[in-house]
Amino acid sequence: QVQLVESGGGLVQPGGSLRLSCVISGSIFSIYRMGWYRQAPGKQRELVAQITSEDKTNYADSVKGRFTISRDNAKRMVYLQMNSLKPEDTAVYYCNSDLQVSVFRRSDYWGRGTQVTVSS
Repeated sequence: QVQLVESGGGLVQPGGSLRLSCVISGSIFSIYRMGWYRQAPGKQRELVAQITSEDKTNYADSVKGRFTISRDNAKRMVYLQMNSLKPEDTAVYYCNSDLQVSVFRRSDYWGRGTQVTVSS
């Protein structure tokens, strides 16, 4: 069974940094797009950053210049380096990936999320 598991969340002061990690476990054929989304209380889930299999990236305007997404295909991992964190970055962060899990099946998969709280 394919699973995405996030780690690295926590409590950090404004201006601080965190690095989120996500690992994919289970039997897969290929990893395509990987990304991070977040959902704050009372708000819809929103895209934070994505990285394609060709390492092309895109970011939400609110995090450009502060967050960096990267991936390690050999380790089946995607990372989100978050710097200059602001209270408005507080949210549950979810890992997402477009995976080929069999010859006939390609689908989106989600992790369960990791809480990031930015507060003094």
